[in-house]
Amino acid sequence: MIPVVFFGTPEFACPTLRRLIEYSAVEVRGVVTQPDRPRGRGHKVLPPLVKQLAAEHGVPILQPESLDDPAVFPWLREAAPEIIVVVAYAGKVPTNVLDLPPKGCLNLHPSFLPRYRGAAPIQWALMNGETETGNSTMYLSEEWDAGDVIYQEPEPVLPDDNYGSLAERLARKGADLMLRSVLDVHEGTAPRIQQDESRVTWARLIRPKHEILDWSRSSLDLHNQVRALAPEPCARTSCMGTSWKILRSEVPHATAHDIPGTILDMSFNTIRVSTGDGILEILELQPAGKKIMTVDAFLRGHRVERGTRLGEMEK
Repeated sequence: MIPVVFFGTPEFACPTLRRLIEYSAVEVRGVVTQPDRPRGRGHKVLPPLVKQLAAEHGVPILQPESLDDPAVFPWLREAAPEIIVVVAYAGKVPTNVLDLPPKGCLNLHPSFLPRYRGAAPIQWALMNGETETGNSTMYLSEEWDAGDVIYQEPEPVLPDDNYGSLAERLARKGADLMLRSVLDVHEGTAPRIQQDESRVTWARLIRPKHEILDWSRSSLDLHNQVRALAPEPCARTSCMGTSWKILRSEVPHATAHDIPGTILDMSFNTIRVSTGDGILEILELQPAGKKIMTVDAFLRGHRVERGTRLGEMEK
């Protein structure tokens, strides 16, 4: 049996934890995850999804505010992991923890390193219109996402992918890649491939400013922004003093020469908006305080005039 402790927090980490728990040659001796926090529209305090999964399988759980908490290191030393596996934990792993497991700390990162190091690699791959991304497993180091790579697996970005669909696929495939990494690190057969620092790019944390649609940009850039932020936190604009979240869009083969952000028409169950170089069609949206709906459903209950300018609140 390979004794492992798992660090992770959100839904993305769950497939890897489940794969390790269910694999007969691995013993998950503990899970470290973030504390219960308010989530969702009601801001109800809820446990992380990793905690829920660990509890279902009777795995011991630790939820420190920080890994520098003095209770963390003795708890890990008692668990005596040969390997620590880290997937989307959302916290810096200190040096004493990195040095604890004899075979090292392994991390799953959803990009083809050294591209898109940082907090939001899937979102920025979509935002930048990439047609391919991937998963990387690596040895954790003190520098963010800079450790030696073990294995990499490419993954195409499909034309209809958004953040939700691409993250689900990378999480599922990444679970198998991490299991392979754990087994080969245990056997001493895993490679160590140094990253090429000259090829590093960064995927900075998504901030509220990244959610706002700037209609002077190209239609394709705006469409990629919508994809990258759906189903959450969502790209945003405003219409006549009301905030809209935009969840689905298309770029038609059409041009327009109106002021960017101008609603051109409502046809074929879309709202067509002028952009910096053409038209963006809105297919699905969520007005403030309302549920997510198709444009067809929205227009049955809301009046929108041609010529209305979107985004004027943010200007």
